[in-house]
Amino acid sequence: MIPRPAIFLDRDGTILDELGYLADPEAARFLPAALEALARLASTSLPIVVLTNQSGIARGILDETILREIHARMEREILETGGRVDAFYHCPHHPEIGPEPYRADCDCRKPRPGMYLRAANDMGLDLARSFAVGDTLRDLEAARRAGVPHLLLVLTGKGASTLETSRAELARIGARCAPDLDAAADIILGELAGD
Repeated sequence: MIPRPAIFLDRDGTILDELGYLADPEAARFLPAALEALARLASTSLPIVVLTNQSGIARGILDETILREIHARMEREILETGGRVDAFYHCPHHPEIGPEPYRADCDCRKPRPGMYLRAANDMGLDLARSFAVGDTLRDLEAARRAGVPHLLLVLTGKGASTLETSRAELARIGARCAPDLDAAADIILGELAGD
């Protein structure tokens, strides 16, 4: 099978409202136009993969079962509005907090690239032709380290403060800015149309 590019999305602050440690499936709230953006991205043949740091598991705020319930609820709502997510990947670790095996200096906690590399291996993805969207520098730095060239910072969640404090770093890694996921979808769809 020929590896194919993918669209990698951060979860909190990019798709969902940034609530700190989301531990209740009923509290998950989609950002304005996020569902519409996911429906538009679903019109492509590219896999859509959500990657999220979830140190709340290491901290004991939620567990893997609750996280699966949150993602199942998200997926239902996304499917109902014409979108899709092909896979969710999460890092449950924290290097200094929590019991083992969750207290770990892992390779999957963004800004490290482990989740990207695992998804690429599992799903047969071509990272060198993929897109990554997130609201923090660590989201995009993880993608860059994995070899993803198309980096988009959304200004939702922590994005506006990231732009304010990390403008030079964002420029160094070649990240572009979009007001929200819907605008990021415009950029991605435009690039794909130009291929």
